[in-house]
Amino acid sequence: MGNTLNRPIRVLVAKVGLDGHDRGAKVIATSLRDAGMEVIYTGLRQTPEMVVNAALQEDVDAIGVSILSGAHMTVFPKIIEVMKQKNLTNVLLTGGGIIPDTDIKKLNEIGVGQLFSPGTTMNTIVEYITEWVKVNRNF
Repeated sequence: MGNTLNRPIRVLVAKVGLDGHDRGAKVIATSLRDAGMEVIYTGLRQTPEMVVNAALQEDVDAIGVSILSGAHMTVFPKIIEVMKQKNLTNVLLTGGGIIPDTDIKKLNEIGVGQLFSPGTTMNTIVEYITEWVKVNRNF
């Protein structure tokens, strides 16, 4: 994996709101774990505040949000807002699901990292998180 931390990369995988489809989140969580990362899966029906609080408690390097409900333009900005309120500015917020390209661009502009569409390889996601951590969490 080659990260510069003296521990495995820690990723929180979350499902926010009423989106009850968690198969993809579980597949991602398993793939990240298989790549040597520590994964915390929060389960369904989390609020942005619950996600950020869990990220703080678990000292994660990245938060990955799986969203299929169409609420991405509400969920991601709220998580970013709560992250800023809690001074969690050195943690990657990434995710994936059914998100139109125009919305991805807007979310990237407010601080959300790369967002992944269905069909993205697990290796692509693992490499992205690993590289982000190498550059941003080398302490």
